[in-house]
Amino acid sequence: MGIIVDQNLTKMPLISAFQILNPNPEAMSKIVTENSSEEFLYSLSNYCALQGFVEDQFGLGLIARAVEEGISVIKPSGLMVFNMGGRPGQGVCERLFLRRGFRINKLWQTKIMQAADTDISALVEIEKNSRHRFEFFMDLVGDQPVCARTAWAYMKSGGRISHALSVYSCQLRQPNQVKKIFEFLKDGFHEVSSSLDLSFDDDSVADEKIPFLAYLASFLQENTSNPCEPPAGCLNFRNLVAGFMKSYHHIPLTPDNVVVFPSRAVAIENALRLFSPGLAIVDEHLTRHLPKQWLTSLAIEESNHAKDTVTVIEAPRQSDLLIELIRKLKPQVVVTGMAQFEAITSAAFVNLLSVTKDVGSRLLLDISEHLELSSLPSSNGVLKYLAGKTLPSHAAILCGLVKNQVYSDLEVAFAISEDPTVYKALSQTIELLEGHTSVISQHYYGCLFHELLAFQIGDRHPQQEREPAEVISKEMIGFSNSAMSTLEGAEFFVPGSKESGVIHMDLDRSFLPVPSAVNASIFESFVRQNITDSETDVRSSIQQLVKDSYGFSADSCSEIIYGNTCLALFNKLVLCCMQEQGTLLFPLGTNGHYVNAAKFVNATTLTIPTKADSGFKIEPSVLADALEKVSQPWVYISGPTINPTGFLYSDDDIAELLSVCAKYGARVVIDTSSSGLEFQAAGCSQWNLEKCLSNVKSSKPSFSVVLLGELSFELTTAGLDFGFLIMSDSSLVDTFYSFPSLSRPHSTLKYTFRKLLGLKNQKDQHFSDLIVEQKETLKNRANQLIKTLESCGWDAAGCHGGISMLAKPTAYIGKSLKVDGFEGKLDSHNIREALLKSTGLCISSSAWTGVPDYCRFSFALDSGEFDRAMECITRFKELVLGGSAKVNGSN
Repeated sequence: MGIIVDQNLTKMPLISAFQILNPNPEAMSKIVTENSSEEFLYSLSNYCALQGFVEDQFGLGLIARAVEEGISVIKPSGLMVFNMGGRPGQGVCERLFLRRGFRINKLWQTKIMQAADTDISALVEIEKNSRHRFEFFMDLVGDQPVCARTAWAYMKSGGRISHALSVYSCQLRQPNQVKKIFEFLKDGFHEVSSSLDLSFDDDSVADEKIPFLAYLASFLQENTSNPCEPPAGCLNFRNLVAGFMKSYHHIPLTPDNVVVFPSRAVAIENALRLFSPGLAIVDEHLTRHLPKQWLTSLAIEESNHAKDTVTVIEAPRQSDLLIELIRKLKPQVVVTGMAQFEAITSAAFVNLLSVTKDVGSRLLLDISEHLELSSLPSSNGVLKYLAGKTLPSHAAILCGLVKNQVYSDLEVAFAISEDPTVYKALSQTIELLEGHTSVISQHYYGCLFHELLAFQIGDRHPQQEREPAEVISKEMIGFSNSAMSTLEGAEFFVPGSKESGVIHMDLDRSFLPVPSAVNASIFESFVRQNITDSETDVRSSIQQLVKDSYGFSADSCSEIIYGNTCLALFNKLVLCCMQEQGTLLFPLGTNGHYVNAAKFVNATTLTIPTKADSGFKIEPSVLADALEKVSQPWVYISGPTINPTGFLYSDDDIAELLSVCAKYGARVVIDTSSSGLEFQAAGCSQWNLEKCLSNVKSSKPSFSVVLLGELSFELTTAGLDFGFLIMSDSSLVDTFYSFPSLSRPHSTLKYTFRKLLGLKNQKDQHFSDLIVEQKETLKNRANQLIKTLESCGWDAAGCHGGISMLAKPTAYIGKSLKVDGFEGKLDSHNIREALLKSTGLCISSSAWTGVPDYCRFSFALDSGEFDRAMECITRFKELVLGGSAKVNGSN
């Protein structure tokens, strides 16, 4: 029997539930077989039907249901009281409550005799067919439990058996958060409840994980699609970091002082690539993930910054030794941490600022080990300094967040700069080289900051006036030549303002609704505890995916590497190409981020001409002409769906291109990241890369194929990325691993994607229907976009798959426009700015596509946002060309 007790000690009967054997024991012994189903065995020990809980197998399903229904009505300080028969075992009975977030107290316990005419052979059969052991006692005085089989034998020999009867009081820990979790589970995610585990031995772990699960439940419930966030970091997370610094350390930061990175190692390497110093001094504790080439270079005396080479010298962390090294070597960049005893006061930091200013070095100071996410943080000399003085323009602060109680390998890093130029460049660097930082990881640490800010009492005293930063008279190293030219010419994310939002048709991601199966897998990956390595191993699932989708065979000798984003993996391949002194060949009409990323790191590139009338596909003869001109060629091919044009390569197409590449010994990077959502593939045969490669004969050992992929399109996980790379060339694998700072997916994401890959590979009907539905949605959006564009003076190229297409602003070229923020004659470059300033719609111009006169439109938007985008295209037509245009209704 169970009761609920609220804080006023009023009682309300809830549900009585008992384990009762099937009343026909003679028949049972004859009908139970070794192959009896789970439902049948369950029916032998219960009158009630299956309740859909994992506890059903122990005869406790009805009690589990009573507990979960009680959670929704119990008051935060209320109690639940249950009496429990102990035959399933005390551990099982107590876990029923613990895994649902209760603290339990055993109020009373006794033993009661099992009726002599009760046949427990059904429980013996259940033990035989499972690993579970029931609990009985020999007579009333025995205190050592025995299993059902032993109890049954003892009864048959004339003995008497008993079982425990206990009374438990149960109270929710963090009741408001636990209630949110169960509200989410009841809203169509009941199947996840079997994986729920809110039992914790350590209260500090519970205090961290339960609020996050409640936040994640609310986020998944409230957002049908993942919101659009800046690559520099989620705005909410950066606000929380700034708020923490202000509330706990009295540093008046804003979100525009905070740039988010996947990890501390990624932040350090990206910063060094931005400045590309001839000589950098790096703390010996922070060099482990830097490129090996930087650590073995001896070009110290005559560093050639024009060639963007980097030489790294390891340095001791002790400040007096480091300062002496800085004075002698005069590096252009210094990256260091601080010893614990020096981090307590500001003196060491002040000395570092002074010496780096004197010699003209930029300083990146890592305080990861000294930043405490605590309501009572210990003294931190660097943050004390920043509370009273503005951070000088030549310095930035780095912090890697790894100090959480639950996931030792879940990392996010952020850099603090009060120089707008440096902040902007770091933001753009992360966009080019990484794409973005895992949103889920930012949510996790954001929840910790939120809890700390909620705990803090607002400071009623005015913020003390900070001293301005010292003027840096000595010239500092600027951004590298290749970085500077790329940052000036590339197109980057445009954030919305408080007054008006931006409609993004310029991003390489889908904003279509996220299916419930995806949200269920995400949530399950976090509510589970003790996930095994095999449950996060996606290798075999990816092998099957590429075999089924592209006929690509990844055997046991193939290396499969995972990355947070496909872009991060691609950029490591660019570095491999540079290490081999190769030339990277891009077809005209390639993803602009990929081309700009290669230019940013000063890779040698060449453009392969393509034509609009052939769908911007590479023609074999043109490819052969291009390969004649270069040595050590690397050919980039996006397919089967080409990004960003949306056209398709057939099996015959890719076979011809691979044949040409083999002839010239080229390395081939096949990027499948935009494939999997082909909605008009009639007449385009499915790829069979294994057959293509078996038919290719190459006398040059340099020929190899690298398969680059991204699971978000394949598995409809809009906004949740998981990149992978498959290589079989051992020398290339070794080169790839010489760049070790790759940001990798967390184990929770691996668990999520393994489950989703299982659904896809096993051709689960419901999941297959979801993919078909998304393809149909994209097809309808593409058709509507074509009609709208053509009715408004654009020549749309069309598309057969993916999430974007190209279009030419034919009627607008040379037309004049004057609106707030823009005035001039329109062309295919500035039309992006004109559209944005006049309507709030953001597209990619021909500077991004690389195709003269053609702009890119991404159409995988939320339905409401897509309708507004169509209205913007129409309104722009009216502004520039006059008249009106009919906007077709959305599908």
